[in-house]
Amino acid sequence: MEMEKHYLSHEKHAELARELDVLKKVKRREIAERLEFAKSLGDLSENAEYQSAREEQAEVEDRINQLDSLLKISEIIAAHHTSQVEVGSTLVVKKQLGGEETKYQIVGPEEVDIAAGKISYLSPLGSSLLKKKKGEQVIVLTPKGKVAYEIIRLT
Repeated sequence: MEMEKHYLSHEKHAELARELDVLKKVKRREIAERLEFAKSLGDLSENAEYQSAREEQAEVEDRINQLDSLLKISEIIAAHHTSQVEVGSTLVVKKQLGGEETKYQIVGPEEVDIAAGKISYLSPLGSSLLKKKKGEQVIVLTPKGKVAYEIIRLT
């Protein structure tokens, strides 16, 4: 079974790799020390410190597994200039019927930041823009109904 590919910018890939490194090398050790200290306090069944450390350990291990998997299936993308919209493209669109121009960058789901104009290629708008060219229009189904966008330029 082939795993779904994820797209990450070089910066995001490096950020997640650093987080994984800290979790494996620092956080695991800190939790192990907390567990040893909590065990030394005696009865584990009513030891809140021990229970808290175990819960944190489970969360850290889950995050490590998540990051390991994500980094293994990720493809690093770079901002690039092409004639059609792809993951990594930056473009300017305009809503039809008097909307203002908005700049977006098409990114993977891990990097979405609406305030910074980063939208996922999996989102309704992002997926409808893929493979389109300057001047083309797309219709996006939103909770408020259909919205038409025109691609003004690819930057």
